[in-house]
Amino acid sequence: MGRQLGSGQLTPQARSIVFESGGEFLLVTQDDNKGNENVVSNEMANRMSLFYAPATPMLKVLGEATTKFVSTHKELPVENTTDCLSTMANICRVMINTPEYVARFQNSETKLFCLRVMVGVIILYDHVHPVGAFAKSSNIDIKSCIRVLKEQEPGRVEGLLNALRYTTKTLNEETTPKAIKAMLAG
Repeated sequence: MGRQLGSGQLTPQARSIVFESGGEFLLVTQDDNKGNENVVSNEMANRMSLFYAPATPMLKVLGEATTKFVSTHKELPVENTTDCLSTMANICRVMINTPEYVARFQNSETKLFCLRVMVGVIILYDHVHPVGAFAKSSNIDIKSCIRVLKEQEPGRVEGLLNALRYTTKTLNEETTPKAIKAMLAG
């Protein structure tokens, strides 16, 4: 059964799609000639959310919060934030690349967790740093990070590679070296 939202609650610009905090979409259209509302079923709204919802909602929120923090705290140099993020990415990469560190992991999922953290902070860095994570001046050894991802079992990290391909801001910029673009090419 679909849910309705009264047309009085919608501005003219927002009459087609409303995103609720619960993560569901609601489509409400109003026929201006008749004043009738058409409501899409929950099933259809959930299918539509695949096209309109962010691919990584938590990362989107973290990125927005980090960007807001950096922009509202002008007294703190942006380098404080980006240095922390780049250090975290590089530490995760070293941990995964060093067999003696990996041997200390008691849970088999810890390695995958470290890879996820590495990719997440790379994406945050890319959104916050003025030139991004893929520029030559980046403090992240991005080539080594991508190499570490590609060395993992096939299929286990494809989503992480896709996150780098599709949720970063600067990968497709002219300043991104062609070698890095080639490493992430499908």
